[in-house]
Amino acid sequence: MAKIYDITRTLSPSTAPWPGDTPFHFDHTGRIPEGSSVNITRLSFSPHVGTHADAPYHVEEGGEHPATVMLEKYIGPAHVVTLQRQHGGIIPDDLAGHDLSGIQRLLLHTWVSDNPDSKFPDDFPYPTPELADWLAERGVVLLGLDSPSMDAFTSKDLPCHHRLLQHGIMNLENLKLAGIPDGIYELVALPLKIEGVCGSPVRAILRLLE
Repeated sequence: MAKIYDITRTLSPSTAPWPGDTPFHFDHTGRIPEGSSVNITRLSFSPHVGTHADAPYHVEEGGEHPATVMLEKYIGPAHVVTLQRQHGGIIPDDLAGHDLSGIQRLLLHTWVSDNPDSKFPDDFPYPTPELADWLAERGVVLLGLDSPSMDAFTSKDLPCHHRLLQHGIMNLENLKLAGIPDGIYELVALPLKIEGVCGSPVRAILRLLE
């Protein structure tokens, strides 16, 4: 049986949301000790808390919702690459020295993976439109990272989000890649089939390729 690496951050009331966004919360609407036949919980949270996939609708009016995105982009070979960059925009030169032949999906591992789930990293490294163009030239269909956004924390025009969408490259944010050796794996990180919303939590895993 192939080894599985869980690269998903745990959703709990202590998981740090984007500042000002809706945190994860749950309560019980039925409990066995109180006479209910089952335990029932109710969830409330932004789809951008924890490990998630942005839907195109997140940044483009009329964009797709999670229910209709192309699932094939979230399953398949993925390169995990560790970067030394601590802050600022990630450019193609940051990938120098890594063998990315045949790349389809790229997962960027930075210091943010060592950040606890309860702490928001507001000075994180982020990909640039230049990197998005470089990946598109190589046929990449998905970019994942351990940072909470494809753009700088203070960005309002979100240039990399838009450039990735122009190229048809989907994204994963808030991955937890601590302890994952660089290499090629099989990625499975499916968004939920939800209509009308701007993103979806995912359970992201890596499997060692045979």
